[in-house]
Amino acid sequence: MLSFALVFAGGFDGEVFSRPKAFEKRFYAELKPISSEFEPEALAVNGLDRDALIAGGRAPEEAMTEAAAWVRRIAGGARPVLVAYPLSFDWTWLYWYFVRFSADGSPFNHSSCFDIKTAFAVKGRIPVASAGRSGLFDRLKPEHAHTHHAVDDAIEQAEIFANLFEWDGNHG
Repeated sequence: MLSFALVFAGGFDGEVFSRPKAFEKRFYAELKPISSEFEPEALAVNGLDRDALIAGGRAPEEAMTEAAAWVRRIAGGARPVLVAYPLSFDWTWLYWYFVRFSADGSPFNHSSCFDIKTAFAVKGRIPVASAGRSGLFDRLKPEHAHTHHAVDDAIEQAEIFANLFEWDGNHG
C-alpha cells in the first residue's frame, strides 16, 4: 500500500443519520514502500512515483499511528466504522497495516466495517454481482469523480454511502 485516505462519511446513532455538509474531515498519507515487490499496473493507475516514496514517503509506523488517532478523535465517543466500496479490497490492506504498524492497533477493531456494495444489493433488491459502481442508480451516484487518487476515491465512496443511507430503496 503506497497511499490511503480516510474521510468522515457521517454519523448514525441508531435512529438518525447525519451527513456532513462537506467531506472536509479527511486524513491522507503516502507511505514508504515496505517491500521491493509491486505491481507496475497498479502504479500506472494511481500515478504515484514509487522511487519518490522510497526516498520521502512516510514511515508506515508513523502514518498508521497518526491515522488511528485521527479516526478515534473524529469518532469522539462513538465507535468508528470503516465504510468502503467494495469493503473487501480496502479492509484487507488497511486492517493489516493498522494491526502491523499502528502503535494503537486498528481503530476499527477486528470487525467494525460496512460494505457499500452489499448494502446497495440488499437495499436495491438486486444481485450482488450487479451492485458494482457502474450499476449505481442515478440518485446514488456521487458528484465527486473517481480518479484513483486516494482522497478523491474516499470522498466518492463517502458520498455514495451517504446517498445510499438516505435512499428509500425506490428504483424509480
